[in-house]
Amino acid sequence: MAVILIGLTLITGCRLVWAQTESVDPMVDIYEKYLLRDVRDDIFYFVMPDRFNNGDLSNDNGSVSPGESHGGFDPYSERGFHGGDIKGIEDKLEYLQSLGVTAIWMTPILRNKAIQHDGIAHHGYWIVDFTEIDPHFGSNDDLKQLINAAHNKGIKVFFDIITNHTADVIKFEQCHQIDGTYQVGLQECQYKSIAQLASGDRYTPFVLPREKQVKKPAWLNNPKFYHNQGDSTFKGESSLNGDFSGLDDLNTSHPQVIAGMIEIYQNLITEFKPDGFRIDTVRHVDMAFWQAFSPAIIDHAHAVGIPKFHVFGEVYDTSPKALSRYTTEGKLPSVLDFAFQQVAADIFYRGKSPMLAKELFEQDSLYDDDDSSADLLMTFLGNHDMGRSGYFINQHDATQSDADKLQRSILSHAYMMLSRGIPVIYYGDEQGFTGDGNDIYAREDMFKSKVVSYNDNVLLGTTASTADDNFDQQHPIYNAIARLSQFRKNHQVLRRGEYQDRFYEHNNPVFAFARVDESIGKEWLIVFNSGTVQKQLSFSLQGKRFVPILAAQSAKQVDDTFYLILPRLSYVIYERL
Repeated sequence: MAVILIGLTLITGCRLVWAQTESVDPMVDIYEKYLLRDVRDDIFYFVMPDRFNNGDLSNDNGSVSPGESHGGFDPYSERGFHGGDIKGIEDKLEYLQSLGVTAIWMTPILRNKAIQHDGIAHHGYWIVDFTEIDPHFGSNDDLKQLINAAHNKGIKVFFDIITNHTADVIKFEQCHQIDGTYQVGLQECQYKSIAQLASGDRYTPFVLPREKQVKKPAWLNNPKFYHNQGDSTFKGESSLNGDFSGLDDLNTSHPQVIAGMIEIYQNLITEFKPDGFRIDTVRHVDMAFWQAFSPAIIDHAHAVGIPKFHVFGEVYDTSPKALSRYTTEGKLPSVLDFAFQQVAADIFYRGKSPMLAKELFEQDSLYDDDDSSADLLMTFLGNHDMGRSGYFINQHDATQSDADKLQRSILSHAYMMLSRGIPVIYYGDEQGFTGDGNDIYAREDMFKSKVVSYNDNVLLGTTASTADDNFDQQHPIYNAIARLSQFRKNHQVLRRGEYQDRFYEHNNPVFAFARVDESIGKEWLIVFNSGTVQKQLSFSLQGKRFVPILAAQSAKQVDDTFYLILPRLSYVIYERL
């Protein structure tokens, strides 16, 4: 087994040393064996192709034909297409590989209606054609080439998919003009409940002549497969049946819709051979749909030669009880762990008690069934909807020092890498991006941006701005993540070890947990100080002895008690003898 020297890390004035350690159960032949690699061995990178890298200038405006997928290129606007594409991702595979990324998750890349009444489809969620790639991002062949190139580097590729809705094509006579625009003074089509429908109070749907056959497959053009109940209020039944800002909401309880969506995504698996799916808006789709969809998709992937195909859903909820319904009752192997995101932000950005983490992980058994568990959850610190980790750091205290802001980002990324779950890095966070809020204000360009509201942001750990090209492999956050990624890959206990509480106290920013993998006889003790003052602590090791992996100089073990003085905003790691 190889001996790895991870290096030296300087944390807030105190030198902490990564000890020489033997790697345990490394991912053997990662470059050749990616298809057989367990998803728990992966480190994800969530990327918005339009904002990442422009590899092909010729497709910036999409294609002239079909017309609904043309236009919208406006690199000066937060809402416009900025030119990033699939070729741009392929050009930066070595950058991602050096960061430690083993799986890329892209926002939706299927063909969109480029321009709707409320914006431009740079984010890819307004699909009209589920059979081909949006011309702003490239072609089907470009996508196949990216997947092959990524696989050759041991990197998996995940698609972001949508089953809840399509682009806004269906209109209603009662609240739209005949040309399809909103009537003056009306901002939405008010939701009509199931009770209203039963009483005969319903909308009359229509489709503009030029859009009657715009969707593919053809069955998607029939209004009978949609709810047609007006815009969602995101409460009660409207959360399942209403349109998201006019997006055509599919009736996912309809047997033909279930069968049709399964066929759509089985065909994509057959053609492109991706390694898995992230599924959008899961909680806005009927539970019975997921019970049919997820097993059918996974079985098909296995049948076409993708034995480790993985599926995870977006359930935008911070309650483990709500999240876990979809991994158990809903038959999804995994979901994005919004509960983890909130707790990590509360502890490392907002100064709240680490007891929140203890309470969170005590609920991990909720996720357990025959195909899911808490260690399959996708953990993250920010995203394209809610905002960036750097934004949350500034939001809580914009006056803190630049060094503290940087260290909070590094510390929270370390927490994500060292605790249970599968880590997801949001593109640009490794370059210190901060953003101005959520949605379009958290979607900066990695290549040289022309958006004024992006370029005036002060980034973490650098003097650069988003007006510069931001693929700096010497950036301190990039380097910290790269070291942690390699560390995680080299040590099975960080990928498979069971999470166990070790030290938590009310009103104490210092906390400790263990990762325990008895199958290889390993236990690691990980201690964090999320506070801004140096802290000392002691606690019983229950007859165990530990040696340092990443250690402060002021730590010792006397008999059964562990004594530690931990610098502000820092962490240490010990291994059981």
